[in-house]
Order: sequence, then C-alpha cells, then structure tokens
Amino acid sequence: MERITKKAYAKINLGLDVLGKREDGYHELRMIMQTIGVHDEIAIEKTDKEETIELTSNVPELPCDENNLIYKAAKIMKEEYHLSGGLRISLEKNIPMAAGLAGGSTDAAAVFNGLNELFSLGLSKEELCRHGVKVGADVPYCIVGGCFLAEGIGEKLTALPALPNERILIVKPDFDVSTGYVYKTLDSKEITEHPDIDGQIAAIREGNLEKTVALMGNVLETVTVEKHPEIRQIKEDMLSMHAYGAMMSGSGPTVFGFFHGEKAASDAADHLKKKYPSARILATKMVQDING
Repeated sequence: MERITKKAYAKINLGLDVLGKREDGYHELRMIMQTIGVHDEIAIEKTDKEETIELTSNVPELPCDENNLIYKAAKIMKEEYHLSGGLRISLEKNIPMAAGLAGGSTDAAAVFNGLNELFSLGLSKEELCRHGVKVGADVPYCIVGGCFLAEGIGEKLTALPALPNERILIVKPDFDVSTGYVYKTLDSKEITEHPDIDGQIAAIREGNLEKTVALMGNVLETVTVEKHPEIRQIKEDMLSMHAYGAMMSGSGPTVFGFFHGEKAASDAADHLKKKYPSARILATKMVQDING
C-alpha cells in the first residue's frame, strides 16, 4: 500500500465537568464524549523524499509546519517506528476550527490510525493512544471514537454502549473562543453546579437517549456564555424549534441540538441560517464506529 485516506470525525461533549486544577497545570475532567458525522479527510502518501513530511491543506490560514498536530503525529510515528521514506499528507478541512469539536485532535488521530495501517505496524488502539496523548489530551479519544467516559485530562477512557441514533444540528457562530482563556477564567470562579455524569452513564447503559440528553451539562458554559451571550440565544432558538436538548460543546462556541427526525432538524437549520447567516450550520448524526 502506497497511499491511504482516512476520515477524521468531530466530537461533541454530552457532559463536561471540571473537578479541579492539577499541579501540572492541566485540569481534572469527567466527560461523556460522542463522535459525530462531520469529518475532515486526510490522505497520506509514501514518498521517496527521505525523512520529509509534506503537509498541505485547503485552508490557507492553517499552519502546515511542525505547529500542526498532524505534523506532530506523523513525526512521532516516523521516529518511534523508523518509518522509511517521506510522507505527503493532504488535509481537506470540513470541521469548523476553534469550535470545541476536537478538529485538530481528530486530524492527528487519523494520522496515527492511518500510518498504523499504511505501514502495517499492527499496533493496538492502546499503543496508539499512548502516543496520541503526547500530541493532545483529546487525541486518544479521537483514535478510538464512539461513546466514552473520558477522565483525567481526557486520556483515561471507558467505553460506553452505543446510543440510539438521532439527528443533530451543529451551529458554529462567526467567532472563535480560546480554550486557554476559558479554563483560566474558570479557575477564578467557584463551580457551584456540576453535571450529573453518573446519571448520564446510567441512562446511556439503559439505551435511553432522551434521558441522557435531559441530563446534559457543561461547566465551561459559565465562562463562554458570559463572554458570548449569542451562545445562549442559539440554544434557546434550537429549543424553540423543537430540539429536545441543546448545549455548547467543549469550550465552545459551537452549539449542538438533538432533533426527532430529519424534517425537524432541516426546518430548524433553515430558520437558523436566516437568523445567523454568518454561522456554520451542519446537520449530522452520531457515529459509533469510526472504521465503519
């Protein structure tokens, strides 16, 4: 095999709790993570240019050097497993950037999975995740995908049963949010309400999506929504358009909502596109197997 193409799927957080700040500067988290169908495409090709990594993208403002997580993932794999020759990697970016959807992390994860297949390394998911956490806390989750409880800084993963599928609407407003700013500001606040992560886990194990959605909560909203009230308005608009649950993903600013059926999601999308013409609005579903 000389070339491989991989889909890099986005994620949403069905629940996100911050337990405190660690001595190493990271935050102790408990999250329910779910893969969704919005994805980038990454093509990896072997070249005869020894030791080189060439990265290109359809997004001009995206760095294509050692600052890109794709490049970092490829470099780790080349050095760790002495992969001969060079690599040419092209990224077709579809996931909104700086959106709380793990766009950079999932691209890196696709490179770990892709190089494992391209060079027939035979590495387990656990081995790939061990390398992935060196690139980013969300990378191990993105390597496996599906529905998981993520703890620690996000690298301690416990698989959860697949939930019934449903239509999801994604709205990325026309502004970005700094994850660093959100966590730094959170540190100066007292967290008085925590999402019921254990209740969500029980609902997921019952296969009860509506109960899982009813228990959604994200402590980072206390920071991001305060700075960007438009996020609250988008949530309220989704609920008024018959979403049975809506929440911000990650540190934001993306809002997602659950809808019964394609027509309900489509009608809501049409309404939101008129109200927020500069926003990215995407309809999708949950994905349980990123290799399927």
